[in-house]
Amino acid sequence: MFLRRKHTQKDDPEQRDSKISELRAAIGPLSGRSSKYCTDACLRRYLEARNWNVDKAKKMLEETLKWRSTYKPEEIRWREVAHEGETGKVSRANFHDLQGRTVLIMRPGMQNTNSGEDNIRHLVYLLENAIMNLAEGQEQMSWLIDFTGFSLNTTISIKTARDIIYILQDHYPERLAVAFLYNPPKIFEAFYKATRYFLDAKTVQKVKFVYPKNKDSVELMKSYFDVENLPSEFGGTGTLKYDHEEFSRLMAQDDVKTAKFWGIDEKHHHIANGNGHSVAEVAPQPAPIAQKSS
Repeated sequence: MFLRRKHTQKDDPEQRDSKISELRAAIGPLSGRSSKYCTDACLRRYLEARNWNVDKAKKMLEETLKWRSTYKPEEIRWREVAHEGETGKVSRANFHDLQGRTVLIMRPGMQNTNSGEDNIRHLVYLLENAIMNLAEGQEQMSWLIDFTGFSLNTTISIKTARDIIYILQDHYPERLAVAFLYNPPKIFEAFYKATRYFLDAKTVQKVKFVYPKNKDSVELMKSYFDVENLPSEFGGTGTLKYDHEEFSRLMAQDDVKTAKFWGIDEKHHHIANGNGHSVAEVAPQPAPIAQKSS
């Protein structure tokens, strides 16, 4: 006889909707940005991250709301983190994967600063930016990590890596679809073993080690990306070119969209956030640039 598969919340849309309603009731009335943040899709991600346990999802979500109220990731502006991005160590790609997901390109060999906090702030900014640029109905992003130029001298500290993992897993649950570590060198293995301890099982499953001379790796990349879009650094035929000035213009435009989405008065924010810049330093509205194909 065949065993009947156990029915779970993941399988039943009605049970999922019921859990979402239960979680919304549990967290109580919200206002302002917290209310805007806690969409049904958001609650679903937290439930998914905690295997649809409402109490655990509630605790996780409340911790995120507390973190967002103090860290204020939606208020970070490119001008505050642009120095971290001068080498293009993390950037949003001008193409999507085959599922239409936003792609972040990471190049740890391009590490250019030593401040753990600034590195984290830069990454958080780009996570928020990637989310802001997700297609309608899309909840996740893909990461491409190029190890060209990687060495022990360019490695961030274990503490910074741990803090990044904590923020990603606890405050951006179910946002990462897959992370491709392309052709990592042997010296990275020790670093990964040290940081893997902080990864939960679900995140570990999303991390894919791929190698250009491995047939399965090549086929895996083709199953996620259009080879014509994929840069040659990742086995495709495209070109990976980071232009900091052009990327900065794009981010300045996106900052305007971000402020509008969250209802932030940019002039007041710029004076009040104490980032060390005067109002006179605010970049003028950038000239429109050609929309890159996706």
